Amino acid sequence: MAVTAEGPLRAETPVGIDELLERVREGLDRVEADAAHEAARAGEALLVDIRYAALRERDGLIPGALVVERNELEWRLDPQGSHRAPEATSHALRVVIVCNEGYASSLAAASLRQLGLHRATDLVGGFQAWRAAGLPVAPQTSGQSSGQASGQTY
Repeated sequence: MAVTAEGPLRAETPVGIDELLERVREGLDRVEADAAHEAARAGEALLVDIRYAALRERDGLIPGALVVERNELEWRLDPQGSHRAPEATSHALRVVIVCNEGYASSLAAASLRQLGLHRATDLVGGFQAWRAAGLPVAPQTSGQSSGQASGQTY
């Protein structure tokens, strides 16, 4: 079964990851780094960093981004979920998922759309595009872990 940003799509034959990614992205309004930065600064979008700890430690963090490990993403962002993050206030929330290079984030955004977060999307090129655009990056401190935004733990 293939998945689009809107939900499952039954397929007669198996589909490879490249085709799946292409199908998923057709339903997403993907954003470039500068646009994501402006939307976050204006309070119009929540940036969610799903990169694993080693990449965050190596490359740093996007200031103000909510850090949620990929395997916890749906539980933390489901506004109806018992394990939701305080930032998960509504299905209308505009969420921009950030992975390392912009591949896993597309699949993650599609999964969030299946939960009803119809404005979920991802960052074209991921964290690497953010950094290449010269946008703010902060070093990860030893006390920071999943579930943190702007240095706050909940």
